[in-house]
Amino acid sequence: MPRDFPRTRRVGEQIQRELAELIRDELRDPRLGMVTVSEVTVSRDLAHAKVFVTALGGSDEDNAKTVEVLTRAAGYLRKLLGQRLRIRQVPALHFQHDTAFDRGDRLSRLIDEAVEEDRQQHDDDKPDNG
Repeated sequence: MPRDFPRTRRVGEQIQRELAELIRDELRDPRLGMVTVSEVTVSRDLAHAKVFVTALGGSDEDNAKTVEVLTRAAGYLRKLLGQRLRIRQVPALHFQHDTAFDRGDRLSRLIDEAVEEDRQQHDDDKPDNG
């Protein structure tokens, strides 16, 4: 039996899919590189949507520019969403940088460093049998 999802989640997932396509195909701003729409959370009244984005391979400065460009284009994107979605009111779009990728990358580097330190420590502890 399929699990029932709340309406806000379904709307958020649909907005995420549509926005990813719209950003890729409709926005022609040279400051935008490859943008990932990682999550969209919609308020219970469907009036607001937080859109979490990341510029792939981008620095903090690139991510800030991406959020700025998308914020300026929010009205246009909302209009295009209204043409594609079958809902009465399209939520206002609020773009934010998604830090989950950065945190994951940082944790991965910390783990790699710890493994390397452990490996070096074990190599130093081995007696030479040569």
